[in-house]
Amino acid sequence: MSQEFNLFINGKYRPSSSGETLSIYNPNDDSLVTDKVQVASEKDIDDAVAAAKEAFPKWRETAGHKRAAIMNKFADLLEQNADKLAKLESSAMGQPITVARAMIKGPAALWRYYAGYAGKVSGQSFPPDEDGTYKIVQYEPLGVCAGICAWNGTHVLAAWKMAPAMAAGNTFILKTSEKSPLAAAAYGDLLNEAGFPPGVINVVTGAGAVGGMLSSHMDIAKIAFTGSAPAGRAVMQAAAKSNMKIVSLELGGKSPALIFDDAELDNAVEHTSLNFLRNSGQICFASSRVLVQEGIADKYIEAVKKSMEGAADKMGDPADEKTAYGPLADKKQFDHVMGFLQGAREEGVQVLVGGDRKGDKGTFVMPTVFLNPDLKSKVYTDEIFGPVISVRTFKDEEEAIRLANDTTYGLGSTLYTSDIARALRIAGKLEAGTVGINSAFNTSPQTPFGGFKQSGIGRESGPEGLKGYVQPKTIHINMNVKPKLAPITSSST
Repeated sequence: MSQEFNLFINGKYRPSSSGETLSIYNPNDDSLVTDKVQVASEKDIDDAVAAAKEAFPKWRETAGHKRAAIMNKFADLLEQNADKLAKLESSAMGQPITVARAMIKGPAALWRYYAGYAGKVSGQSFPPDEDGTYKIVQYEPLGVCAGICAWNGTHVLAAWKMAPAMAAGNTFILKTSEKSPLAAAAYGDLLNEAGFPPGVINVVTGAGAVGGMLSSHMDIAKIAFTGSAPAGRAVMQAAAKSNMKIVSLELGGKSPALIFDDAELDNAVEHTSLNFLRNSGQICFASSRVLVQEGIADKYIEAVKKSMEGAADKMGDPADEKTAYGPLADKKQFDHVMGFLQGAREEGVQVLVGGDRKGDKGTFVMPTVFLNPDLKSKVYTDEIFGPVISVRTFKDEEEAIRLANDTTYGLGSTLYTSDIARALRIAGKLEAGTVGINSAFNTSPQTPFGGFKQSGIGRESGPEGLKGYVQPKTIHINMNVKPKLAPITSSST
């Protein structure tokens, strides 16, 4: 596997036809990683779509066990090259090397999970009954699909999109984020080694303009997007204005964590501080609004302050195996988070710990806890996407649920209690697509992931993820028509 900066189209690496490139800076120390990453032009996107369109009929007809073997081989290659890919990911967006490695090995399981579905997408049939019509429902691939990945978990997001598409018999164009393109750019060699035919999977790079080209392309049947709510709206609008392609969106979150008086306190603190900080808080479903019942609020606040201060000591060079928490993805994301911190100071929001940058190099932000921000404060209502939580108190279940659901988002949620009946009762009332009980939520290949409200539409992962890449076709057969017999002739007697 070589270091690649080119586009991967129709089984080959090639430079952008426009010659446009983008630069990647290491967020640990602001050093230039490369200025050679190719940006796809409209011609490049047209070529990628044409390649995928040409490859579709044969890939669709490829036997399921053969598609599964290729997918499993790709999963093996991801694991075998995890160290190399992790270094590329870490240098581009600052993930600690241990986190980056885990976020490559995890997707290998997703590829194997969906490989098990290849050739097993079954249909339905219904007897004629009184109407004399035999009814068949079969599920067919969509055709050329495309995926746009956010930068915070490239390999997970790519697997959520590509693996079910491959299992169902579609072809694909993957666009990586301009913040973290290096590791996915290396996929080309692995895809060829795994045995994917040319054109079945294509990988392109660029910023929002390239995503717009995919979203508006007339020959793409589906676009799957992970990113911010404003960008998601733009994708949906472009899809509607073009060929009304199918759209799935996994957008932002401002997820609540509800901690009740009977919760195991140390566990709740660990998951709302140390586990929240994995990937420097740059996880869409991370619980950044912590709601604590009044009876344990003082103990929780003291404990979470100590935990966050300890976490700050574990921040450092993401290339170091001992580093637990790294910098933010780039200067733009750093400025975005620092803008929230400055705004909170101007509003007079109480800072328990943190609230500023760490060091004078890179894009490090101290783990930060705000106490009792106003319900309309931006640090409480808006997605920050950094190592920042807000803590408020509540009196009872009713208030906790009301506060938890008082948001335009609905992606994730967690709750902490020793009463399982309460846990299930509240889980059913939370307006969110995912709920973690006594733990920060973790994704699984077996279960769907996605949000309510403005956190998106559609689901990825699990059987629901596969359904997003097939379309039902209904066939009715009139069983009452008698076959027409051929006339008897002398030559046939």
